Amino acid sequence: MEDVDQLDLWVDSDVSVFEEPRPGWYVLGVLSLLMGFASISTDLYLPAMPLMTSSLHADTGMIEWTISGYLVGFSFGQLLWGPLSDRYGRRLAIGGGLILFVLGSIGCALSNDVLTLIGWRVVQALGACASVALSRAMVRDLYQGTKAAQMLSTLITVMAVMPLVGPLLGGQIVSMSGWRAIFWCLVAVGLFTLGALCTIPETLPLSSRNKDPLGKALLSYFELLQNRRLLGYLGAGGFLYAGMFAYVAGTPFVYISYYHFPARLYGLLFGMGIIGIMGANIVNRWLIGRFGYDRILVVGAIAASATGIWAGFAAYSGLGGLWGLVMPLFLFASTTGLIVANSITGALADFPQRAGAVSALTGAVQYGSGIFGSGLVGLWADGTPWPLGLVVALSGVGCLLSTVLLLPSRK
Repeated sequence: MEDVDQLDLWVDSDVSVFEEPRPGWYVLGVLSLLMGFASISTDLYLPAMPLMTSSLHADTGMIEWTISGYLVGFSFGQLLWGPLSDRYGRRLAIGGGLILFVLGSIGCALSNDVLTLIGWRVVQALGACASVALSRAMVRDLYQGTKAAQMLSTLITVMAVMPLVGPLLGGQIVSMSGWRAIFWCLVAVGLFTLGALCTIPETLPLSSRNKDPLGKALLSYFELLQNRRLLGYLGAGGFLYAGMFAYVAGTPFVYISYYHFPARLYGLLFGMGIIGIMGANIVNRWLIGRFGYDRILVVGAIAASATGIWAGFAAYSGLGGLWGLVMPLFLFASTTGLIVANSITGALADFPQRAGAVSALTGAVQYGSGIFGSGLVGLWADGTPWPLGLVVALSGVGCLLSTVLLLPSRK
């Protein structure tokens, strides 16, 4: 116990800095970089996947498992980093995650077979998820209520640029230096971010730390899951992510193979959804100050349900052809900007001393739901757009039904 206290004092050697953090745009820039690790770690190497197939003598399915393995590690790893950050502070936990991310990236760059690559991708994800989950907790440390939702919207808007730029940048790296160079670039990104992390203050003061042993803190997840409102926030974000990952997994086949849209232009249709998310986050930041994050969340869930059902109908009937499906999917994706930041803010608001654990639980549910949503599209695949439309429709309805849990309970 004495050693633990000494560790706390070492992490908080300048308590005056930590107790009253004054975030500027530099700090917010670092937080945005931390939040972008999910996209950085995946979008950058997407153009390299065909080359990796031949280089590692693997089939396409096995290479696709490098994404699935990453999502599994990313989802469950957050459950460990959350309690650690509540106990020892955000910077120490994120720093440990970044070191793990760097080691995983080195392992990926040196892999000579696909199974080894998948294993190192899991390690890479276990490290990257700390940055994403705990950067949200740091926003909660610095801001409260409406302001927290506004800042999350801002950071998510900045982060959304990466899916647009990542594949283009990755394609250039592959063409010049091969697929392994992408992972060496990720090593450099990890080291750069670790250095930037050391220049910003700790956001969780010693007085706000959770002193429970780690084992008890992990068991507290079961206690958190008994909170009705938290389940509502988790459900709204989780169902939305299930639909979004179905969108990511299903649209390449639907747009290119079924509707024969040119593969070289697929990025334009995919980018429409990203632009919609960015625009909705900007609108969300403006509306929250007037109406509050709960109301905007419900409006977003209603929109997700309506556009999801519209997408399901378009996929089943074929009405309007390609553009008849693109439009509702674009609108469904755009609701992300009204749902994600507000659901995270609501979940964190009721548990200020467990912000790390709640943020980790939120991330685990979101990415776990993403695995489920993308998996259903593959499981139900029948050569038509219907499985994609069905999963998106069910996700939208589930998102709306989850908001019912946010209503006051009758006693």
